[in-house]
Amino acid sequence: MSWMKIVTIVVAIGLIVGGGVWAYRFFEAPESIDSITDKWSISGHADTTSVSFTRWDDDDPPQIPTACAKCHSLYGYLDWLGVDGSPEREVTEAARVGTVLYCNTCHNPVGHTLTTVLFPSDVEVTDLGREANCMRCHQGRTSTATVEDATAGIAPDTVSEDLGFINVHYAIAAATRMGGVTRIGYQYEDKTYVGFFEHVDDYQACIDCHDPHSTAINPAACAPCHSNVVSYGDLYAIRESTIDYDGDGDTEKGIWQEVNAFHETLYAAIQTYAAEVIGQPIVHANTFPYWFIDTNANGIADPDEVNFGNRYQSWTPRLVRATYNYQYVYMDPGAFTHNAEYVLQLMYDGMEDIATQVPVAYDSYTRP
Repeated sequence: MSWMKIVTIVVAIGLIVGGGVWAYRFFEAPESIDSITDKWSISGHADTTSVSFTRWDDDDPPQIPTACAKCHSLYGYLDWLGVDGSPEREVTEAARVGTVLYCNTCHNPVGHTLTTVLFPSDVEVTDLGREANCMRCHQGRTSTATVEDATAGIAPDTVSEDLGFINVHYAIAAATRMGGVTRIGYQYEDKTYVGFFEHVDDYQACIDCHDPHSTAINPAACAPCHSNVVSYGDLYAIRESTIDYDGDGDTEKGIWQEVNAFHETLYAAIQTYAAEVIGQPIVHANTFPYWFIDTNANGIADPDEVNFGNRYQSWTPRLVRATYNYQYVYMDPGAFTHNAEYVLQLMYDGMEDIATQVPVAYDSYTRP
């Protein structure tokens, strides 16, 4: 049998058995450098105006602290890798400003060889491919242990000046994918949590779904298995589970809507708890430090309330835990695809905890 006939048979099997997914990926042609560069140039990693890369430009001196440099600077990441001859997995000095994540941030002799990632929980994930470069930054900076250490020894509903909001950080997709394995979400005591979200074989790593250079998702790659996906917006309509998590009787809508329903209910529970138990209304806004005093108690973050001087400061351990998980989901807008069951569990447990003190409208909800 000729090699051409063998290839034809293999392609046919791929189309029949794999819905075209295997054949689609196997025969992708190598990209040109020009194409890769064009993709990278429109990605967030190349955005020279982004706060992610300019936050420190006006500091005196203008430099990126060692705690931030690994993910916010070419020089910081190369320092962390040890490419510059410094110790591996450690940023030894503040990085100079003025860079984004250029090609050689990931494409260097060390970056291509490391196959493990250490998460902020001190859990190390092994046997990874080049997606390890993605996971080293998209993992958050805190964990269950961070929250437990901060709240230890304080009664659940006692306001303490030693407490404050704990922000998991930004773009934490890798943490969500790993779920309960790495414990980056706040995992309540005596609860079990799902682990790594298993997708189909060809789509398990970050760079299987996201273009490694543009970070974009190609809906066409999803369509063979998710027939309702034509455009990017259709990703929000994907659903595999038949469980009605939010109890509204609709098991056809996208899982994103279930996640959103839990998120909104957790927020309402947080606001009720703050007003009725602590006696200080709270609102959330998309700016640091995220939680503010709701001075007029209207439940809305009004412009005059969103400022650092009006930041929320009446923290109890129960509020710290619930707001941590609320922010966790807020900081991973793709959580519904990365690991929906994990974030549903985190939010359900937050609602359940608050419900010991105030009414929470979650009776119809089901915990995964």
